[in-house]
Amino acid sequence: MEHSTPAFTSLADLASARVGGRAIGANDEFFAPKSNLVKPEAPIFIPGKFTARGKWMDGWESRRRRTPGHDWCVLKLGMRGRIRGVDVDTAFFTGNYPSHCSIDAIDISTTPPRGQQAADGGPWVTILPKSPLGGDSHNYFEIPTLRQAQGRPELSRGTSHDPSTGAGSWTCVRLNIHPDGGVARLRVYGDVVVDWKEAARRGKTIDVAGIRNGGLVLGASDMHFGAKDNMIMPGRAANMGDGWETRRRRGPGFDWAIVRLGTTADVRRVEIDTNHFKGNYPESASLEGCLAPGVTLAGLGSVAWTDLLPRTPLRPHDRHLFSKELRRIGPISHVRLNIFPDGGISRLRVHGLVART
Repeated sequence: MEHSTPAFTSLADLASARVGGRAIGANDEFFAPKSNLVKPEAPIFIPGKFTARGKWMDGWESRRRRTPGHDWCVLKLGMRGRIRGVDVDTAFFTGNYPSHCSIDAIDISTTPPRGQQAADGGPWVTILPKSPLGGDSHNYFEIPTLRQAQGRPELSRGTSHDPSTGAGSWTCVRLNIHPDGGVARLRVYGDVVVDWKEAARRGKTIDVAGIRNGGLVLGASDMHFGAKDNMIMPGRAANMGDGWETRRRRGPGFDWAIVRLGTTADVRRVEIDTNHFKGNYPESASLEGCLAPGVTLAGLGSVAWTDLLPRTPLRPHDRHLFSKELRRIGPISHVRLNIFPDGGISRLRVHGLVART
């Protein structure tokens, strides 16, 4: 368990309901339902709120166990991926949190049947051994990656994989709590795995900035009103809070956000959506690209950026589509969205042809 916020929390939450994650089974959810575990919003506490079964809690909570064993809940990830770390969040669970937890994972193309959900051992692989938990707190655990050793899976730290192979990837996780109690949220952070070789073979444009396709917003100049990650989420924004929005700029300059594409691609179409931003949309925007696969955010400060979309006026509460306006700059791995001088963008879509390797 770690108390500082680890780097892996900047990765995609593979289990979030926002990307299709859902709780599909649990042995007990007497006090609070398993579906709460994957809610994208932070947990809350409402004093004095009770249900017919007891205190209302914003999490998954089992009854007090009076027999040997432990409780469990299975989550189907919204995106298949390599798990880098987890947050077992026990917010507001003080005298009723589990003393320990463990996590198993499985890579399966279908929903595991009930008997398999509860099964001990294979095909489940333990990715987090039994570990102590703290109450009313974030419990961060780094997850070692999987490698193959003499025909059997092994966990090891620091192992990297070819993103097209999917080795060491998972579709479901099982949270085991020992012996019982409540967990508010389970965040499963990792890298989305996509078969890019197959995508390149099909020769169709793909939104390579989308979170489902491995896109990741590495950084932004400001996120005062809205998180940078909102821009690459599925669907159109539900409201103004479901986008990236900066504070009002009072000095020179402009705001920006950098997106690492899911794979290197030749961009053919871009969408900049100001949906819901009416009195606070940017006056204009531009887009730049670079080819620097694997380079960190800090390293991108020294790379050469090339104009992909020249500075272009934007409209309020509108979907802007650009194709002919784009400059053909060849394959790129990152884009930088510049907004002038500030404001809000609800979604950014970058459709491109996957570069053949």
